[in-house]
Amino acid sequence: MEHLNTAAEKGIFSRRSVLAASGLAVVSAAFLTACGPGGSALPQASSGGSGALAKAGGTLRIARPPASQAETLDPASSLSAYEYLGALYNRLVRLDEKGVVQPDLAESWETSKDALTWTFHLRKGVQWHDGKPLTATDVVYTFAHMLDPETKSPQAGVLSPFITAKSATAKDAQTVVVALTSPNAEFASLMTGYNCYVIPAGSAATIGSTGIGTGPFKLASFTPAGPGKIVRNDGYFGDKPKLDTIEFSSIPDTQARVNALLAGQIDLISQTNLDYATSQTVLASSIATVSNVKNAQWYTVPMLNTSPEFKDRNVRLALAHAYNPKDVMQLAVHGNGTVARNNPVPPTEAYYLDYGLDYDPDLSKSLLKKAGHDSLSLDIWTSTYDSVLTPLALAMKGSVAGSGFNLNVKTSAADSYYTDVWMKKPLMTSYWYTGRPIDQLLNQIFRSGSSYNENAYANPAFDKILDQARATVDDAKRKTLYQDAQKFLIDDGGSLTPFFADRLVGLSKKVAGYKEYGFEFDYINIGLAG
Repeated sequence: MEHLNTAAEKGIFSRRSVLAASGLAVVSAAFLTACGPGGSALPQASSGGSGALAKAGGTLRIARPPASQAETLDPASSLSAYEYLGALYNRLVRLDEKGVVQPDLAESWETSKDALTWTFHLRKGVQWHDGKPLTATDVVYTFAHMLDPETKSPQAGVLSPFITAKSATAKDAQTVVVALTSPNAEFASLMTGYNCYVIPAGSAATIGSTGIGTGPFKLASFTPAGPGKIVRNDGYFGDKPKLDTIEFSSIPDTQARVNALLAGQIDLISQTNLDYATSQTVLASSIATVSNVKNAQWYTVPMLNTSPEFKDRNVRLALAHAYNPKDVMQLAVHGNGTVARNNPVPPTEAYYLDYGLDYDPDLSKSLLKKAGHDSLSLDIWTSTYDSVLTPLALAMKGSVAGSGFNLNVKTSAADSYYTDVWMKKPLMTSYWYTGRPIDQLLNQIFRSGSSYNENAYANPAFDKILDQARATVDDAKRKTLYQDAQKFLIDDGGSLTPFFADRLVGLSKKVAGYKEYGFEFDYINIGLAG
């Protein structure tokens, strides 16, 4: 759900219809029949809309789910207007498609041998949208703003274990020095987070509405949870955008967003992973198509480790061996993704370890027996918040049958799922966006006490491996430690990750140059076909 988790992280929830409990069994049977082996073919998704190069000029119309009325353009906020950020602002560094850190506002950087001191060298000649020059003072202010308790930035929880609000200093106008309180050889990668966009010094009180950044577009208008418009920044230091303007609209219902696309009223739907049936409808249209963002969605089945049901490691491992991830992925997303085998690290990540737990119903029964159960009946909670959550729950229910488990699918209202169910019920479905650097992924989602630890997983030995990895400057040794952490987590039954799913994005056939991965959206090359 990131959902953003983005959306879960932001506490933003669209209003969706709720499946009645009485009707769910019917849905389940129909679903499993329709999606079983030999079922429907995979959607034939294209990539990049028309596939043509974008012409210069024009207006792109993007529809997005409505956010909170407290939505803001402050990138550090948990309620930031996500779609605007990459267009208005820049970070010190960014991630490329292979997960490698690349220059953004910082043209180079280095760390000390003990990974305690990081130095960033800024580009020269960069200007804010109001014409003022970017300096190291702005970057220092941005660090302090992210770590200010008043900001309540999600990134503060990631950075505060090894940085304070006073850790960053300006050596000169173009040089920022960050003195960490404990070593972190992955610090630069953590600056790629979408809460880390740099803002002007002294702008905390106004940045939420002015949106003054250094990015390729300038703000023309913005209404929280409403319409907005950005225009090309001709003074941008990098390649200039193809488009003249981008107009944003907020449409609450997924089907309404799709209808607007099919009617030619919008050009692209953001933050919406189309379900299989809807993707087929869009693909059948004469004016719209579907783009496939590979492994963009990380689907999880959190087991609350502190609950009576999952305190016993044997039960967690029994459930991990009880389902067939290939079948679950086929049933839930028609095979559009990559099997994970409970490893939460995407296979495209540079630190990925090719290791996981296999489907073994006999071993599952043995582990359940060891935990004192001949069989175990559990509720698995889901919601219509995301199109894949309920198919995932139903697929899990069908797959574990015969392994000693009986899952009862329970559906919660979409607009309260991430407040009433997530991290509260013992077993649920959830999702995140992929694209987090390895240190953030493992520490933010699985470290003891982390606010986003949706499994309430806690193991000091696992935390110790993460600390050792952070303190290791040698790249090869650090990679080994992060892979040790993956194996430890999997063998400890810390979480269930059946698969990574492709995100199916609806867009007009007029759109050219569309490209998106992780938290990165290419605002430079997207445009309209000539």
